[in-house]
Amino acid sequence: MNLKQKLGVIALMAGLAPMASAHADYPERPIRMVVPFAAGGPADMVGREFAKLFSDKLGQPVVVVNAGGGHGVPALNQVLGAEADGYTLLMPASGNMTVPSKAMQGKNVLEILAPISQLTESPHVLVVNAQMPVNSVADLVDYARAHPGKVNFGSAGVGGVAHLGMELFKSKAKVDVVHVPYRGTSQVLTDLAAGQVQALFSSMPSLKPMIDKGAVKALAMSAPSKGADTAKLPLISQTLPGVSYTTWYGLFAKAGTPPEVLAKLNEAVVETLKNPELNQKFESQGVEFVSSTPQQLADTVRRDTAQWTALINEAGIVIE
Repeated sequence: MNLKQKLGVIALMAGLAPMASAHADYPERPIRMVVPFAAGGPADMVGREFAKLFSDKLGQPVVVVNAGGGHGVPALNQVLGAEADGYTLLMPASGNMTVPSKAMQGKNVLEILAPISQLTESPHVLVVNAQMPVNSVADLVDYARAHPGKVNFGSAGVGGVAHLGMELFKSKAKVDVVHVPYRGTSQVLTDLAAGQVQALFSSMPSLKPMIDKGAVKALAMSAPSKGADTAKLPLISQTLPGVSYTTWYGLFAKAGTPPEVLAKLNEAVVETLKNPELNQKFESQGVEFVSSTPQQLADTVRRDTAQWTALINEAGIVIE
């Protein structure tokens, strides 16, 4: 290597040194964490409790920014419109990342976002109106087969994970049940208790008051759960193999974020989720905090996307 080449290498290394130093010092200012849901809802509550402890691990404030609606696209656009520097993060729910919709315009989220870690997982509970003459998943399947088109499943809207859980149940049980979409969970629960709809997939927090009152019966879980109110329930897959899913929240950065920054964020998430306060605070709500590697989160996104896309195509569902 001649003198000119050596000087060129030295200059290149000198130019890279400030960049490496900048990444080593990350974070040097507050971080925005965009949540694609309105303030006060379950995602916002989880996000704010996580952000407080996450801030402690990072040594900088983590500010929650709410950007609800549009299948998560407005929140996604906030992240995509920012620099890929780790100072604007996205905390979506599983449906935002894995349920294809017209609003997403065919975007492959793993090409535009960098996974950091999974944060939570929450299985759904299958419940029926208390007056239904069923006490198990097998009973419900038998009843639906004996009364085709007479069992109505409510949900909080077309394309939500609760709706897709019902479609998965319908497909695997080979029964004729009817989907009744609402604009939110509260009215579904009112009509479920009144018997206007007969069944529902939802999370334990929204269902527990009705279960405790005896207005609805919990039959089974969509996946294993350690919660005090859910661990004792059987799994739907024990009766209907293949009916298994969870909802989850995850943490993502914009694609192109430096690997050193992503590694720091993942390490901070893992340490944050070791705090017992989080699980103690949300256990009664059926939310379990779990961390992952970036690769594990990417694999989860691919798995759930494949499952829901196949089901949507099979059922001919159109999601705006």
